[in-house]
Amino acid sequence: MSKIVLNSTINEPVVLTIGFFDGLHLGHFFLINAVNSWAREKAGVKSAILTFDRHPRAVLKQDYKPSLITTLEEKVWLFEHNCESDYCIIENFAEIAGYSAYEFMKYLKKRYNVVGMVVGYDHRFGHNRTETFEDYARYGNELGIEVRQLGVSPNDDNLNISSTIIRKELEQGNIKEANKYLGHPYFLFGTITEGYKLGRTIGFPTANVKIYEEGKLVPEDGVYAVKMLVKGKWERGMLYIGNRPTVNTGLKSIEVNLFDFEEDIYGEKVMIEFVDRTRGSMKFADVSELQSQLKKDSEEVKQILHGA
Repeated sequence: MSKIVLNSTINEPVVLTIGFFDGLHLGHFFLINAVNSWAREKAGVKSAILTFDRHPRAVLKQDYKPSLITTLEEKVWLFEHNCESDYCIIENFAEIAGYSAYEFMKYLKKRYNVVGMVVGYDHRFGHNRTETFEDYARYGNELGIEVRQLGVSPNDDNLNISSTIIRKELEQGNIKEANKYLGHPYFLFGTITEGYKLGRTIGFPTANVKIYEEGKLVPEDGVYAVKMLVKGKWERGMLYIGNRPTVNTGLKSIEVNLFDFEEDIYGEKVMIEFVDRTRGSMKFADVSELQSQLKKDSEEVKQILHGA
């Protein structure tokens, strides 16, 4: 479990890697594991990950609207639960955006006692991102920071796993592919809110989910098999994303029907993990036809979640 560092310094020497780490996927863990291994080789040295509070492009271009695989809160949760690094440093990007690569490395040395840095094969940092790995290595020699470069992370698909690839899979509803590249289930944090309550009248009561952050990527419309953490317990259910074409509300929603669950959870904060997608959004002739399809959806989702 990583210790989160905000507005603080680190006195003990560290090796680190830098990035926005949207999704914290297998490609990221290739870098992070290299940092962790390097730190373990050096007596008294700790491992660290440095990321940013906001998407760098959203700071540099005010009209840029990020589509985030993980919000900052979700990313912190992953750092705390899925990483073996000693520290996760969260920097205010706006405060360092104007630094050159040399100035940034000097800042890292002074504030976080950085003695080693691992960069990806195509990673660039610093104002205008004009320097190369050779420049970083040269600056490191001057500042007392050893800089190492890593190649492409190996994987069965012979694919350079990236946040862009995962984002496209999610936008197409390909949850199983996205989860494979993430190395963990795609998830979102949200709050249960009041809805239209149509579902309870046809035997499928649903809880409406309001996501925390506007920039969070919501997968393609359709029906999904999900698990939801609520009140400290994992529940299983089916989730619908989309408009309500059959009842013509015209509003996009995220609503989940939990199996064998009857508690009042309005106002509860929840975590929802996506397991698979069963179908896209459909319009039905009437509510009776919708009810019939939901019964089929429920059985299919229960089969998917059996043993999950």
